[in-house]
Amino acid sequence: MNSGLPNIELLESTHNFPCRYTFKAIGESNDHFVGRVLSAVKASLDESMEPSFSTRATTAGRHICVTIEPDVQNAEHVLSIYRELQQVEGLVMLF
Repeated sequence: MNSGLPNIELLESTHNFPCRYTFKAIGESNDHFVGRVLSAVKASLDESMEPSFSTRATTAGRHICVTIEPDVQNAEHVLSIYRELQQVEGLVMLF
């Protein structure tokens, strides 16, 4: 999955850090996928931060999309969160 991640130069040229960044993780809708996504993102944040998030299930209910918007400090922070999310069990796609 690393090949699909944005590079630091692109992130720095398109965002004014610090800022809120949107991550979307799609995975299997069973076995606490949403909780694993939230835990992965929170692992890269200050303890006091509670990022906003929303979920949406597919029509058939087999998959769920988690959209989470934490405040990030810089491009390296974004990539760190992507690396944490890549380790989430049940992950199908990551944006």
